[in-house]
Amino acid sequence: MSDIALHKYLSRLPEAALQEFIEWCVLEQSKLAGCNFTPDTSKLNNLPPADYIPKLVDQFMKVKPDPIKAGLVAAIAGKEADQHGLSGLAIVADFVSLYVKYLIPKEGNTPQQAETIITQASQEQCEKFTQIATKYGVQL
Repeated sequence: MSDIALHKYLSRLPEAALQEFIEWCVLEQSKLAGCNFTPDTSKLNNLPPADYIPKLVDQFMKVKPDPIKAGLVAAIAGKEADQHGLSGLAIVADFVSLYVKYLIPKEGNTPQQAETIITQASQEQCEKFTQIATKYGVQL
């Protein structure tokens, strides 16, 4: 499954699976972009996914290793996510996965290097997404 198709499957996942995927993006994959995000779990404990996810994403979006790049990447990810036509928690997952993916190429000195890094990040997202979907019994 390619990174282009990832958004097509987000709405098929249950909320708990979306939560797991978003957590992986913001807690694990974002480290490649220099984000050392540690959520304030006291504000997240015992919340259902519909409440947990927005609060987690809000905390994460306040962490900006490079504020200018983060703002630019947020605009790009937001525009792309809007074009995918998702709603609810699926659009949040789409935005977060795009945002993290586009933050990662901090070492690409040329467009080709940056594209290679983004492609690798996309592949990692697809692998994790497929793993989570399988865990929740969702066929892709």
